[in-house]
Amino acid sequence: MFVVAGLFHPAHAAANDHPAIFAEYAASTIWAEVHLAQFVGMAVIVAGLLVLGAALDQGLWPARLGALFAVVALALYSVLQAVDGVGLKHAVDAWVAAPEAEKAARFASAEAIRWLEWGAKSYHTFALGTSLFLFAIAIYRSGFVSRPIGYLMGLAGIAYVVQGWILGSVGFDPAELPTVASILLNLAWSIWLIVFAWRNKSSDGL
Repeated sequence: MFVVAGLFHPAHAAANDHPAIFAEYAASTIWAEVHLAQFVGMAVIVAGLLVLGAALDQGLWPARLGALFAVVALALYSVLQAVDGVGLKHAVDAWVAAPEAEKAARFASAEAIRWLEWGAKSYHTFALGTSLFLFAIAIYRSGFVSRPIGYLMGLAGIAYVVQGWILGSVGFDPAELPTVASILLNLAWSIWLIVFAWRNKSSDGL
C-alpha cells in the first residue's frame, strides 16, 4: 500500500529543484489522498513489526527496543505527513496563486517547510532503520525466524540510516539510491517472512 500510493505522488521534476517540483505539487488534485494512504501503509508496516516483536520477545532486549523504535518511527512519520501532506501543499498552493509581488515571500515560506520536511523525514528514517536493525539482531539471536530474513532486515535498516543522513544533509535527490534499496529490501524480507510463516503454519497442521 505504501509503495503503490507513492506511485501516484508527483515526482517528474527533480525533488531538489524546488520551483519545478513545487509547481507539480500545486497541480496535484489527489495530494491529501496519496499522503493519507502512505500514512496508513506505514502504520501497517509498524503494526507488523510490533506483531513480529511480540513473537520474538523471549526476554530479548533487541526485540523490545526494536518495537519501541518502530513506534517512534510511526510518530515521526505522522509529523512528516502533517508537514508534507498538509503544510507544504498549502504553502505551494499559496505560492502559485500569489500575485507577482508576493511570490518571492511565498516561495521562501514553502521552501522553509520543505526543509522542515527534510528534517522530519531524516529522523523518521533513522528511527525506522534502527528498528529494523534491532529486529535483525533479535532474529539472529532467537533462531525463531530464518536468519537470512534477519540479514535482509539488517541491510534494510542500514539503507534507511544512510538515507536519513543524506536527507538531513542535502535533501531528496542524492538519497534516491538508498531509498530504492530500502524499499526493495523491505519487500524482499516481508515476502520471505510471509512464505516462512505460511510454511511453518502448514507444517504444524494449524
